[in-house]
Amino acid sequence: MNNKQNRSDHRIYDWIRSRIDAGVWSPGEKLPSTRALAADLGVSRSTVVVIYEQLAAEGYIKTAVGARARVSNGLQTRQVPPHAMRQAPKQTRTLSAYGERMGALAFAQRPVSDPHQINFLYGAIAEEDFPTLAWRRLYNRALVDKQHLLYYGASEGEASLREALQSYLMRARGLQCTSDQILIVQGTQQALDLCAKVLVDPGDPVVMEEPCYLMARRTFESIGAKIMATPVDEQGLDSSALPSTPCTLAYVTPSHQFPLGSVMSISRRQALLAWAQRQSSWIIEDDYDSEFRYGLRPVDPLQSLDTHACVIYIGTFSKALSPQLRLGYLVLPPALVTPFRQAKQLADRHSPMLEQAILAELIRSGAYERHVRRLKRENDRRRSALLQAISAHLGLRARVEGADSGLHVVVWFKDIPMDSEHEVVAKAKESGVGIWPVSPLFAEGSKFRKARCAGFVLGYASLKKSAIDKGIGLLADVMQPYFAKAAPLQN
Repeated sequence: MNNKQNRSDHRIYDWIRSRIDAGVWSPGEKLPSTRALAADLGVSRSTVVVIYEQLAAEGYIKTAVGARARVSNGLQTRQVPPHAMRQAPKQTRTLSAYGERMGALAFAQRPVSDPHQINFLYGAIAEEDFPTLAWRRLYNRALVDKQHLLYYGASEGEASLREALQSYLMRARGLQCTSDQILIVQGTQQALDLCAKVLVDPGDPVVMEEPCYLMARRTFESIGAKIMATPVDEQGLDSSALPSTPCTLAYVTPSHQFPLGSVMSISRRQALLAWAQRQSSWIIEDDYDSEFRYGLRPVDPLQSLDTHACVIYIGTFSKALSPQLRLGYLVLPPALVTPFRQAKQLADRHSPMLEQAILAELIRSGAYERHVRRLKRENDRRRSALLQAISAHLGLRARVEGADSGLHVVVWFKDIPMDSEHEVVAKAKESGVGIWPVSPLFAEGSKFRKARCAGFVLGYASLKKSAIDKGIGLLADVMQPYFAKAAPLQN
């Protein structure tokens, strides 16, 4: 049957249903014979027979051999006045407290990808940086591997990947763990969601850096946590500002504070661990882009200093491979392994098995580490191009923060008031440049904000060096009217 015929059958079905629903044909009433209705509608009798059979299977009508079909007895009709059809029905059903909180939270809109725009979008990766040939070769191999049967995988992740990861984390990050402590998840966001659900009750106090990763804050707000915004400076989280009252957990980015880029000093790391021990608190260490530290060795993770098994370590493959893979991992203290595995099983059974098998072989063969080294060199070149372009086009009007590592920087403009950020973003977009305001990352507004001027997060991992220079040049043109109003620069 072709699509045109299908559409015709659906219209006839809907027409009959609407008459039954509206009570035009009431319960117990005989329907027109299949022959008569087919003649009235100008269709074949077999079409009406099939539609009557469908309505009978759904319980709307009763059919019998040698008798006309009847509308089923006891069927409730919907006789709605015409004027009421134009009004939205009043919602009397309720949401859970979680649903109410979700509806009240403000989320950033997903950026619209425009190939003609030079987009300094943080979290985006250049398509050519993905190891396509190696991935395709391993994908084809994994796809044809014979399995005894197709069934669900282990909620904690495939053993091959967890074992490969355990060895890699020891080599690359000095992280001590067993493969049993590793839980494979669908990216950092699922890791945070599991932490919130397993560890936090509504009303529990949760320490978060100020400013911080917005989606992390939203995750804990959605569960009903009481957010304890704690300031950061050039040495990371200010440990002297930690609450003296008990807190369920602290969420930190010690190796590269997001978004400002500072590294937590060893004295503050030790102070944070001591605080967690005193308060019986958990610490979530989000190590989101530690592979990309330029000119310096990677900073040892907080987890490697933990002697009381209170640090939950989160890692991701979104920066080194692709955010579209949705693959990440948790390294859990032994006491949390069972509840997290079971929470993961309830959430989605397990992460995709085929991608896990590919990634395990990529790591085991050494190809992943070679890829990361190449990617680090390429992003270092992009970073240098960005810093040079800012210096050439914006000069002393701009101050760059957090350029030593990662895949983004924050640029402050002392001549532009912070309440003009969204206006500048809109004007930059009109000029074909995408930039992102820093203000939404501050939960407390200007309370802990040291730079009382406009600031923007600029990612560079998805851009060519030529596009970076051109984009900063266009951005400088956008900024000129603001600079013209400011006081002249002093030499």
